[in-house]
Amino acid sequence: MIDAVVMLGTPLYFAGAGRLTELAIKHKLPLPGAREFAKAGSFLSFGPNRVDLFRHGAIYVDKVLKGANPAELPVEQPTKFELLINLRTAKLLGLTVPPQLLARADEVIE
Repeated sequence: MIDAVVMLGTPLYFAGAGRLTELAIKHKLPLPGAREFAKAGSFLSFGPNRVDLFRHGAIYVDKVLKGANPAELPVEQPTKFELLINLRTAKLLGLTVPPQLLARADEVIE
């Protein structure tokens, strides 16, 4: 028996966010995913803030355009993560979200 679904981020994944979320709810499966999925109705999202990632990417591009050797630039990891919880979907799935988790969420969709 399947208890949840986890999808990896690909362009097809993001393009199908609405439909995948619809199917997960229909089959009563929590579907954690990217921010777009939580907005489209999935149960929750936890991951790096992509706007912040793109901003750091632009800083790298700027350095390369100014003459920096890409091979000498340090590798960085995300430092800003966000948690979104969709309470509407949690209720549809019969899930109870602990108040401690709700308090830590960056955004709660009701």
